[in-house]
Amino acid sequence: MLDEIESLRLVDHHCHGVLLRDLDHEGLAGRLTEGSAPGPLGGSLFDTRTGFAMRRWCAPVLDLEAHASPDAYVARRAELGVTEVGRRFLGGAGLDDLCVDTGFTPEPLLEPAELGRLAGARGHEIVRLEDVAEKAVAEGVGAGAFAREVRARLDARAGDAVGFKSVAAYRAGLELSGERPSAAEVRAAAERLHREADRAMAGGRSLPRLADETLHRFLVWAAAEYGLPIQFHAGYGDSDVDLHKADPSLLSPLLRELEPAGVPVMLLHNYPYQRQAGYLAQVFQNVFVDASLATHNLGHRAPVILAELMELAPFGKVLYASDAFALPELYYLGALLFRRGLAHVLGEGVDDGAWTQADASRIAGLITAGNARRVYRLGARL
Repeated sequence: MLDEIESLRLVDHHCHGVLLRDLDHEGLAGRLTEGSAPGPLGGSLFDTRTGFAMRRWCAPVLDLEAHASPDAYVARRAELGVTEVGRRFLGGAGLDDLCVDTGFTPEPLLEPAELGRLAGARGHEIVRLEDVAEKAVAEGVGAGAFAREVRARLDARAGDAVGFKSVAAYRAGLELSGERPSAAEVRAAAERLHREADRAMAGGRSLPRLADETLHRFLVWAAAEYGLPIQFHAGYGDSDVDLHKADPSLLSPLLRELEPAGVPVMLLHNYPYQRQAGYLAQVFQNVFVDASLATHNLGHRAPVILAELMELAPFGKVLYASDAFALPELYYLGALLFRRGLAHVLGEGVDDGAWTQADASRIAGLITAGNARRVYRLGARL
């Protein structure tokens, strides 16, 4: 099925911007995985499945031989320049739509519209909930006005956005109560956050991140009023996440309460909890799943995570996403490895008589783009 799936355009329902500057050897290697650079004790991040996948599949896009050395790769990348590199990899990913999380910008990144132009696709914004609340605090909004101001800011952003995202997994963990917090509970939590901010400012430190179970629930319920999809980071991430607190099954109480409202909940990443995520997609009507981030990090093992995710998840609830960040190569790798993995899973089913070729072709169309178009209301293809 590979030729057929390679011909299908993708909707990348969760991704980030790419860097606006060229990178040297260390800068490129340091963004190949979610880990920090290992230093002399750990060797090179080029010696990871992502590093080898990049040398295998991305090098030819830069007019190099497959498996070109890291030094040759970095040199050719610099020769072409950041704009041409971005154009080649984003354009080569075969994307129609990108849903871009704009809430994490440790340095300047391309915005959704700019990404879309490079990719020949439409760029859409995903609003990160915690970022909205933190900016309100940073701009001096007091505890008494916090809830009202955050709702007003969400209202201003919702018209141009296609969804929201929570990073509660990174902050308080996913074991969130299902109850909508009361106004008094939100006020008390906002006062705690403001006291932390005051102490930080008095000590010359940066403002604290929102990491309060009550406030995470407040943000989710506030976003739920718009009926747009709400994304949740789950599972694998960088060293800020306590992995055992990022098991998506911990969201079950909240999912039970959100289900009657019909708000789509998008479980992102999920590795190594892909089977739990597939179960949640099966038993909750409003839950959808992907294998983003892990796809390019697993390299040629990507078919394994897709097969396990799809053991229980209804195929109409599985989406494509790259979670590409900083490097345009990750857009290209995510798409390529996903297509190869999906072709393996669906083709194996055809060979075993589990489903017909016609069934496999229909499901491929749903997973590559159709499911995302339906849930995010993206409209017709380009």
